[in-house]
Amino acid sequence: MPLMRYLLPALLSALLAGCAGLGPRESLEGAGNTADWRSHKAQVSAIDGWQISGKIGIRAPQDSGSGTLFWLQRQDYFDIRLSGPLGRGATRLTGRPDAVSLEVAGQGRFEADSPEALVEQQLGWQLPVSHLLWWIRGLPAPDSRSRLSLDADSHLARLQQDGWQVDYLAYRDDNGYALPERIRLEGHDLRITLVIKDWQPRQLGR
Repeated sequence: MPLMRYLLPALLSALLAGCAGLGPRESLEGAGNTADWRSHKAQVSAIDGWQISGKIGIRAPQDSGSGTLFWLQRQDYFDIRLSGPLGRGATRLTGRPDAVSLEVAGQGRFEADSPEALVEQQLGWQLPVSHLLWWIRGLPAPDSRSRLSLDADSHLARLQQDGWQVDYLAYRDDNGYALPERIRLEGHDLRITLVIKDWQPRQLGR
């Protein structure tokens, strides 16, 4: 009996440590090292600021095109600029959680409470902008269920969430962080390819 008294807490601790690799809304498919995923996820989740530049390709039912991407993130504030896709010219999406604005060259400036609603109203795309804040870092968004597949390095290889499939085709090392370099997103009649040429991650703190 005394032996069980010491063994039981140790067994419970081991079980909890094994389960902690996945969030409560994440399910892991196939083989994957959850301990390494937990460590990677914790490190990358701490990034709350970045500057990204690269290329974007968009394929929609009636249009397709490519352009350049610039993304500045400073905690809750974001500034996303697209130049060229679908022949729309320069497009800039800026805002915080409670106020978002969209500027489209030659069309003016529009405002809304939600970036998703604003993009759909003005561009006709059902784009999960709030999820992109997580997906761009190679993480599932925490507010809905997700199915994950990990690569040999225990980074995210494929993510299925809210009707979207996100494939991580390449990673790069920037300032000690393993961050996505090439991403393909498919869902809601859209196919988007992101190629990130420059990653500047930051931990700004609260």
